[in-house]
Amino acid sequence: MRRLIWLAATLVKVREETATARTLVFDAPGWPGHLPGQHLDVRLTADDGYSTQRSYSLAAPAEGERIELTVELVDDGEVSPYLTEVLQVGDQVEVRGPVGGWFVWRPESRAPVLLVGGGSGIVPLMAMVRARRLAGSRTPFRLLYSLRDPGRRYYADELRRPEPGLDITYLYTRTAPEDWPRKAGRVMRDDLAENGWPASFEPDCYVCGPTGFVEVAADMLIDLGHAPDHVRTERFGPSGG
Repeated sequence: MRRLIWLAATLVKVREETATARTLVFDAPGWPGHLPGQHLDVRLTADDGYSTQRSYSLAAPAEGERIELTVELVDDGEVSPYLTEVLQVGDQVEVRGPVGGWFVWRPESRAPVLLVGGGSGIVPLMAMVRARRLAGSRTPFRLLYSLRDPGRRYYADELRRPEPGLDITYLYTRTAPEDWPRKAGRVMRDDLAENGWPASFEPDCYVCGPTGFVEVAADMLIDLGHAPDHVRTERFGPSGG
């Protein structure tokens, strides 16, 4: 097993995603590469020596020593306020990874894919969507993206562009756009049944988001007949990435 070491990563680009989230693009010399779905640790160290770290999902497939994170501001967090409001191009942080080997998608896979993301849980799923595109894969993807309201939608312009073999369903939990065909509300069993793959297709299912969302969605998928070993989950708490 490869030993994980801390690397210096320099911020080279910032993209604003929402009023409270932005994508950070880093150059990290020595980065070993990663699979879509993996995450890394970010460490910040203050002048007085105090340090803290958090885990964040990688938002894009491997591109040499360049890595992308999309970070949502957590009001009482230690790391996200710095990453979303203070960090500027040219600044450095420490990163360590990649971490995780179960919640990953490999472009050589031919099974249909169902992605179910809650809020910022879209981040590792977006890495899979981008990896599919980069590889020229014809594997069919279906993405169910649950979020509070349209203003919190990550990657809005990119996901608005049609992509053959990628079907996207937005599920709003608090405020839906005017004339939206589905009322605002939590993800329900019927949402997964109508917009996901039938269990008989034996898709690989990836569910990511807050713990409660992930547990409920995964249970509903299994209740719909999906094999438990085909339902892969990644969850985070209030200060997770």
